[in-house]
Amino acid sequence: MTGTGMEWPRGGRAKAAAKLMVGWVALLWLLEGVDVATAHSLDGYGIVPREPSELADVVPASFIHFGFAHVAANSVPLLVFGFLAALGGIRRFLAVCAVIIVADGLGVWLISPAHTNTAGASGLIFGLFGYLLVRGFVERRPMGILVGLVIGAIWGSSILLGVSPASTTVSWQGHLIGLTAGVAAAFLFRRPAPRTAVTP
Repeated sequence: MTGTGMEWPRGGRAKAAAKLMVGWVALLWLLEGVDVATAHSLDGYGIVPREPSELADVVPASFIHFGFAHVAANSVPLLVFGFLAALGGIRRFLAVCAVIIVADGLGVWLISPAHTNTAGASGLIFGLFGYLLVRGFVERRPMGILVGLVIGAIWGSSILLGVSPASTTVSWQGHLIGLTAGVAAAFLFRRPAPRTAVTP
C-alpha cells in the first residue's frame, strides 16, 4: 500500500457535510423565528454566569440568538468552518463540536461578567476556527495545513478582534474559550500522520 500524504474527501462525505451544516444553520434560523414569535421566550436559555440552575443552559445557549441579525452574522462562518471540519468525518466532527460547546459554555458560566446573558453560535465558530487552524499541523497533513493557512489569512484579523477584551458588545470571554477549546480538540481527536510511500 502506498500513500502520498494527501487525502481528498470523497463526494459522499462532502455531500453529507454540506447537508449537515445547511440543516444546522437552518435550525438556528428556525429557533430564532420561534423566539421572535414567542416574545423572545428562548432568550432565557442563554447563560447567566455562576447561577447553578444556568448549568442546564450550557449546551442550548449555542443554538439561541438575540435577533435575526445575530443569526445572520454567525451563519456564513458556521457554514464554512463546519463544512470544512465535517469533511474529516461526521462522527469526529460532532465529537469536536460537543467538546467546544461544553467547554465554551462552562467557561462562560464561570468567568463572564455578572448579570450578563450569553448565547449564540460564535463560541463554536471560534472553536472550529482554532480546530481547523492547527489540525493540519497536528496531523502533518498538507491539505489540512493549506486549509488552516487559508482560513487564517481570510478570517484571522476578525478572530483576533473577537477575542480582544476591548470588544464590549460581544462575549470576548466566550470567543477566547471557544478558540482554546478548538485547538485542544485538534490534539484530542488527532489522527495519525499519513505514511509516506517508500520505494525499496
